[in-house]
Amino acid sequence: MPTRILPAVGDADAVRSVTTLLSQLPDAEPVAPVVDSTQLIDTLARLAAESVDELPEVVIVHERIGPVPALELIREVALRFPAVGVILVTSDASPGLFQAAMDYGARGLVALPLSYEELASRVQAVAQWSVGVRRHLGAGGDVFTGVGGTVVTVSGAKGGVGTTLTAIQLALAAQASGRSTALVDMDLQTGDIASYLDVQFRRSVVDLAAITDISPRVLADAVFRHDTGLALLLAPAEGERGEDVTDRAARQIVSALRSRYEVVVIDCGAQLGGAGAAAVEMADRALLITTPDVVAVRGAKRAVRMWDRLQIRKAEETTVVVNRHSRATEIQPPLIQKITGTAVAATVVPANFKELQSVVDAGRIHELENKSSVKQALWGLAGELGLVKAADGGHKAGRGPVSFRRRRES
Repeated sequence: MPTRILPAVGDADAVRSVTTLLSQLPDAEPVAPVVDSTQLIDTLARLAAESVDELPEVVIVHERIGPVPALELIREVALRFPAVGVILVTSDASPGLFQAAMDYGARGLVALPLSYEELASRVQAVAQWSVGVRRHLGAGGDVFTGVGGTVVTVSGAKGGVGTTLTAIQLALAAQASGRSTALVDMDLQTGDIASYLDVQFRRSVVDLAAITDISPRVLADAVFRHDTGLALLLAPAEGERGEDVTDRAARQIVSALRSRYEVVVIDCGAQLGGAGAAAVEMADRALLITTPDVVAVRGAKRAVRMWDRLQIRKAEETTVVVNRHSRATEIQPPLIQKITGTAVAATVVPANFKELQSVVDAGRIHELENKSSVKQALWGLAGELGLVKAADGGHKAGRGPVSFRRRRES
């Protein structure tokens, strides 16, 4: 049986070198190379959605792949597609990098410049390992093999626009429809999901920040199981501890959650830090909440431009949600779309705080009545985004913007 090999190589000269050697390997079936991390994850996800048997046995990741660094990309592939063996191609063949590559989930390392003998030997060994893993999976091994859950980030154009309320209700809608759902408070300094849901729990997202291999047991210990069924990963009680959650830690945490839950909703707040930026970049859907007033819409425009400058996410890959909407306001969704250059959700959330006052004050936002126009709108938004099962009134879940953003050429 031929070995399917998928090269992930961003450099044009390196592509030619790698593909030429791969075509000479016995029983090798190289497939068309992918040029960045976005395309690699999307390709593997598409194949895995059909069957684990459709995945290539070997993926070759070049050290200059981007926008996600090679080692972090290897971790993502190893976590989401454990039946695929990854080989790192690098000019640094030091023991330190070799150990790091193994820690991140690689099955081998090949030094540059490439030699036929070394590449052939590594590919053969990794292919045999991959075949063995697939036999194990076929025998019912308890290994995650899906394409991963849908990650939605919820960010605010400014403080006080309803970011946390939106995140909570989207998560509740997904959970109520039968999807396993995690709600994450990535507003690390000022996040208050715990207060909205009347939760007291000593563990937080910070407890996962220093862990390099987040196992299911470690993840389970860090989340709080709410009465609604939601898995909550909370912000630290001491805001200064949020600095411990780096962008790398955030990537690992989001990847671990994606591998265990069908839907992951992340409240990123209104202030962008490294962790929040990483979450927005990895998200399938990135929401930006605004209210229909000049200050908030200007804030939304600034946020979108900043995300674009920092190469986190393009405007057209962001969805603005209009909260506290009223037909009487001069600023309507079409104008917001024109100003921000984003997509704007068809669902708008009405201005009706009186419905919310009592449950917000009591910290029982999950007990908001079904007849509430705000709840109906937000649960309708969950359906529009594909977060609820079709049988419960939602649309079929489709992949939104891809898991990793492709950065523009400078």
